[in-house]
Amino acid sequence: MTSAFLPAVAAVPSSSFVPCSQQSAKVSSVLEKPIKSSSKFSVSASAPSLLRNSFSGLSLQEKSFFGTSVAQQPEVVDDAADFSIECMRHGNKLKKLNKPADQRKALLRALTTEVLRHGAIKCPLVRAKVLRAHVDHIITLAKDGSLHARRQAMGWVYDKRLVSAVFEKAPKRYAERNGGYTRVLRTLPRRGDNAPMGIIELV
Repeated sequence: MTSAFLPAVAAVPSSSFVPCSQQSAKVSSVLEKPIKSSSKFSVSASAPSLLRNSFSGLSLQEKSFFGTSVAQQPEVVDDAADFSIECMRHGNKLKKLNKPADQRKALLRALTTEVLRHGAIKCPLVRAKVLRAHVDHIITLAKDGSLHARRQAMGWVYDKRLVSAVFEKAPKRYAERNGGYTRVLRTLPRRGDNAPMGIIELV
């Protein structure tokens, strides 16, 4: 049964069929023949080198097309050792000290109070560096001496009598110093977990 949509297939004579062994012999003979290179597609030695210092790490000194020989094999260039990415510190301004916000604020308030009371304390080095800005800010408020500055200091320091003492003595002690009221010194690591320790003290 034939369909109107299918073309008629003519009978193929048996003489047109070629055995598989003869077909494979023809294909192998074609592959063994050298392919002539065309001057239009070949690259001479005087032409600039191709794919030199490519991003993939392969460096070809010379490459020809359509069966011509390659003068030098691709050599692997290890660019990954000198490749580095430097990112900006977006959103990394605050040292979190491995604590949530409320615990971190309470810790810094307590340490600020103790530094102002004793003049120097020993704590982990990272905490000392973060604490330095808060102690300097309290002394800056004390040098201001206004009522607003006193209320700001009382909102941070736990001891109100200590705030009164700082506001009384700090303007005379640091009259000729504009900033840098504390220093941080490195000391021996903490015994047990070998955490870096430091001493923060008033200048």
